[in-house]
Amino acid sequence: MDNSKRLLSLDVFRGLTMALMVLVNNAGGLPEGSPLVHAAWNGCTPTDLVFPFFLFIVGIAITFSLTKRKEAGENVYRKILVRTAWIVGIGIFLNGAPQFDLASWRIPGVLTRIGIVYGITALVFMKANPRQLVWIAIGCLLSYWLLMALVPVPGQGFPSLEEGKDLGAWLDRLLLNGHLYGHTSQPDSGHLAYDPESILGTISSVATCLGGVLAGLWLRKKQDDLPRWAGLFAVGFLLMLGGLLWGEAFPINKKLWTSSYVLYHCGLALLTLSTVWWVVDFIPTKIGSKSGWTAPFVWLGMNPLAIYICHEVLAIVMGAIPVGDGSLYDWVRDSFFGWMGHDPAVFFNALFHVAVNVLVAWVLYKKKIFIRV
Repeated sequence: MDNSKRLLSLDVFRGLTMALMVLVNNAGGLPEGSPLVHAAWNGCTPTDLVFPFFLFIVGIAITFSLTKRKEAGENVYRKILVRTAWIVGIGIFLNGAPQFDLASWRIPGVLTRIGIVYGITALVFMKANPRQLVWIAIGCLLSYWLLMALVPVPGQGFPSLEEGKDLGAWLDRLLLNGHLYGHTSQPDSGHLAYDPESILGTISSVATCLGGVLAGLWLRKKQDDLPRWAGLFAVGFLLMLGGLLWGEAFPINKKLWTSSYVLYHCGLALLTLSTVWWVVDFIPTKIGSKSGWTAPFVWLGMNPLAIYICHEVLAIVMGAIPVGDGSLYDWVRDSFFGWMGHDPAVFFNALFHVAVNVLVAWVLYKKKIFIRV
């Protein structure tokens, strides 16, 4: 497999992830238990795979972008830090829009975590060899497990994995009180503020990104296609199984980003990537066909940051424009899809947003505009 083929598979994988991200982020209002809704607490739905898949892809991208520079001994640390600062800064800015209320401006968030995890992982990658990367990832998973399962939460006196009562939530309230996703604590009602992108959860999130780095190193190996594909698939299956088994002791939980969740989603990411590789690259090469159906996903995958910002800004702007008793966002959903009933209207409205973002991605692709930081 040459580099262009491999990168096509990676772009399609990333594009599929971006399409699912836009879909689920615009599917608010669907009932609990829907595959387009996050698990209430423990467990994992397809929606809970979007963010970790993206972090996993960030790890693969680190491998492809920094390996040659690492081998050449280039000093890229300033570039890594600047990129980290840009991603975190954009994330915090979007968290505050459109009100920009300093009293409740959320600091953690998706882009914030991506930026911090990217920075840490890239710096570690520049210093460590593959064997060390494996041990660092294992160390992240085990240390996070021990912290969450064994360390008593101050003021509580015992460790807990309940919503808002875990060690990570306590640390977030200590350092970022009032600036969290669930920013209002009401102890009398049992509600304690917490953030699904917690500070402590960064530890296990780095393991997710390192999983992507290791997958990228495997993809770069000079080896025949079939053994390389079989290796990805086998490791993916074993990691997924390991996550399910570990989940019996340390539940699979996206909001806590538990270690079992990391094994589980890294396994599924490898299984998905190996399947995309097989369908997009391996089979077409063998039979001499083209993968034209992948074009929309390539467009999305080539501009992930632009599409992330676009879909966020579109939803924010439409939600801020008043129309009748609701917003422009509500009006579009109800006017064009409301006749279908509530749940179908939400779903097709989400598909509409996917289509809009595919159109944006296509225009950027045709204009050869690729937003990087």
